[in-house]
Amino acid sequence: MDETDPSTSAPRDPTLTKEEKWRLMQESEDFRNSDGPGVDEIEEQDSPLAEEIFAAITMIVPFSFLLLMMEILIRYQYGKHPGLNVLVERMVSNVPILALLIFYTMRYKEHRRLQIGLFLVSIGIGCRMIYLLNRGSLYVNIRQVPPLGTLWIYAIVQLELGPAVLNLAIVVAYVWWKDLKIL
Repeated sequence: MDETDPSTSAPRDPTLTKEEKWRLMQESEDFRNSDGPGVDEIEEQDSPLAEEIFAAITMIVPFSFLLLMMEILIRYQYGKHPGLNVLVERMVSNVPILALLIFYTMRYKEHRRLQIGLFLVSIGIGCRMIYLLNRGSLYVNIRQVPPLGTLWIYAIVQLELGPAVLNLAIVVAYVWWKDLKIL
């Protein structure tokens, strides 16, 4: 056979191109890696769901304790000493709902529709809570004020600064208009 014969399959230049060398190096690293290919890439990725769950837990725990504190304080305000059974019953029924609310509102906190919804809901909650504290009966206040207070504080925390300040101003205007007392 002639070396210049184009029908031969042997390459004229025995050196590899840079791309071929890089491909071979990548393949050889995969074979040397005992964990298998791509494990380093998986470890470097952050799980968005895990981050969302962690962020939600960091909000669920303090707001659950806020709810517990509100339950205790409203009872002491009216001279009732809460028993452990009553507090556990209230927490068991309210914390899962609070946790779901916190998880989903944390996930979509930046959306404009959620901000508008939180703004409107927090106006209603704030006005209702202050009205109940001024004119509500003992048992209505004990049942409704702790969850309302917790949700109102949570909504204010989740709102952007401008809407949060406007919300508080609207609630103060409502208190002044209805001649209610805050303290």
